[in-house]
Amino acid sequence: EAFRAFHKNLEEVKKYLKPLYVAEVEQNSVDPKEADQLAKRATYVQDFEELRRKMHELGFFQANIWFFLLMLLQVFVFEVLAYLNLRFFGVGWFRIVLSILLYTVAQSQASWLQHDFGHLSVFKTTKMNHLFHEITLGLTKGASCHWWNYMHSQHHAKPNVIDKDPDIRLEPVFVVGDTMPIRAASRDNKWRTHLPYEYQANYFFFGASNPFSLLPLASFHFGPPLLFPVYFQFMSFRHIFVRRCYEDLAWVMGFFTKLFVLYYPLLGFWGTLAYFFCVRQSTHIQMETTYDWGQAWLPMQNRATCNVEHSVFNDWFTGHLNFHLFPTMPRHNYVKAQPYVQELCELHGLPYPVKPLRLAFKDIVRLVRESEMKSIAIEPSVAL
Repeated sequence: EAFRAFHKNLEEVKKYLKPLYVAEVEQNSVDPKEADQLAKRATYVQDFEELRRKMHELGFFQANIWFFLLMLLQVFVFEVLAYLNLRFFGVGWFRIVLSILLYTVAQSQASWLQHDFGHLSVFKTTKMNHLFHEITLGLTKGASCHWWNYMHSQHHAKPNVIDKDPDIRLEPVFVVGDTMPIRAASRDNKWRTHLPYEYQANYFFFGASNPFSLLPLASFHFGPPLLFPVYFQFMSFRHIFVRRCYEDLAWVMGFFTKLFVLYYPLLGFWGTLAYFFCVRQSTHIQMETTYDWGQAWLPMQNRATCNVEHSVFNDWFTGHLNFHLFPTMPRHNYVKAQPYVQELCELHGLPYPVKPLRLAFKDIVRLVRESEMKSIAIEPSVAL
């Protein structure tokens, strides 16, 4: 199911898989105790594939190129305004804060746009999607596209699954949900040293800023981010050199060259670095976090997804990111597909949570505090 969801041209991809073919699983080898569960899973798969075919027939996988060009233009406009504000009106505190706000909008919108290109949901060819992915992520945000695809594909394949979704590998810093606090306090926890979870509701507001983990809940902006921008920048560069992604390195160095050429004469070296880290903001808190249950695609993605109510502002602010079911579907068609997804969820008795944007943000704070209280109630492992 994940294979079908990630690839636009299945026949082309299958050609590269032929040398890896080993054998097929014998159907009679299935444990009889698991027969009912497998039959239920088969129903999920069949109904979801019918929905996917219907989405294709309705044209929901066809991208409106003008929409994405407009999104790209707004990123450019906000970034230019952020620079011109300092260039022509000085570097006083008010002007710096205003430029940070403008640049933050540019960075946030670039995050959503690179997500579109990374999922191959804009152009018909993979090559064109990859090119614009390098522009919006490498040149605009200063991160490795190869690293993002490597991490984000794992996240989509197993969202909110402990040890398999890189977006929730937070145990050295945070615990969220019901399962992670118990796991963090157990002898099986591999992170024996960590920050004090009993204070995570306090330091969360200073450290939570993950610019690349883009789950459907929403973008939640804090400032100034002190932890994740540094960590993810380090991981991006580490991936570049370990995997020898020198093309990515060229795009990323283009970003830093642009940054220092434009802002060093205005802010100096340390001022430019501070400005850079103040605009790297975008995070989320996951829904239910669990171990791998081997669920079918539909219930697994639905369990890990919280949708925000549709409005022009909400869609712009959150990048239209709602259900996870169709990674290659252009985001401007999500609202059109939503009624069909809700109907399928009702058919199978699956919840389809939709929240106002404000409530979604409140739930972020609530979840962090609840997880903090759970960590206090459980005997912790060694804290820093």
